[in-house]
Amino acid sequence: MPVEVTDVRSNPQDQIAHAVRVIGRSEDRMMVFLAIYKGKKKAKTVSEVAKLASLPGKADPRIRVLQEAGVLCGNRIAKKTKIGIELAYEKDSFYAQNKKTIMRLVNNREALTRFPTKTNPTLRLGSIHVSFPRHLVRARQITIDDIGSFSRVRGHPSNLALHPVKESMFKEGLKTVLGEKGTFQDWGGETDDLFSTRLVIRRERKSVAFGLKGRGTTGILTPRKMGKRGDQIQRLFRAPADVFIVQYGGQIDESIIEQMKYMAIAKSVSEQREIYFGVIDGQDTLRIIGSYPDFFRAKHPLKVGQANVRAIGQEAR
Repeated sequence: MPVEVTDVRSNPQDQIAHAVRVIGRSEDRMMVFLAIYKGKKKAKTVSEVAKLASLPGKADPRIRVLQEAGVLCGNRIAKKTKIGIELAYEKDSFYAQNKKTIMRLVNNREALTRFPTKTNPTLRLGSIHVSFPRHLVRARQITIDDIGSFSRVRGHPSNLALHPVKESMFKEGLKTVLGEKGTFQDWGGETDDLFSTRLVIRRERKSVAFGLKGRGTTGILTPRKMGKRGDQIQRLFRAPADVFIVQYGGQIDESIIEQMKYMAIAKSVSEQREIYFGVIDGQDTLRIIGSYPDFFRAKHPLKVGQANVRAIGQEAR
């Protein structure tokens, strides 16, 4: 009878972090790990792993599989076995269930530093954890497909190649879509980059505060990149808005959404009203620009607010 490799009762977080550190930055080891844990088959031979791993530029990929799988087995992330007369590698049930989390942390080392374990509890001094009765929480996450002001994007594809977008260009186009004529100057202590009372959700006008990140920010957007002190989301939620949105022309880390969620819950409970929050990543940014091409130019030929008028009419249908 097979014996479990890991003890899931000891500390699951530490075991996940252990697997991430063992895989490290070795692309070959990561490919071997993914090959062993691919699909429902519990064990795979060396030949099967070599074929699935598709290790490029290797004269004999089987040798590389033996080396990298040996490291995984030596660290109890997989187990050696046999299928017929050939050496094989068997999955561990715990790591199979947590494969997505492991790969997320392998690809985001910054997230690993925040991942709580016994040796890295990530305590925050001065923090107070408060639980709220569910009926008092009226915070809802939305996407651009839920916003009437962006109604045209519903028929626009989301599988678009990302490229940097200038913040000022996107802001001006966004103002035109919303019908916002106000002037908004950027400075170090502002709560938001764009505030408007003309966003349409469910045929109702809502006030919205946008936090915009332009080409000066690179890589995956994390809370640490939100302002010089990493407090841009907190400042965003100080705005007297119903809707809070962070926009970035690239990938947005889930930690941004998590932080916005907690801020929205706190604001909803403290002010006893419904709060909406969401993000516009690079793909959705291009969907908006592609859906309103005339608005995202140096000069906007269409009348300000025309998109919002259409949005209210389309939602009413």
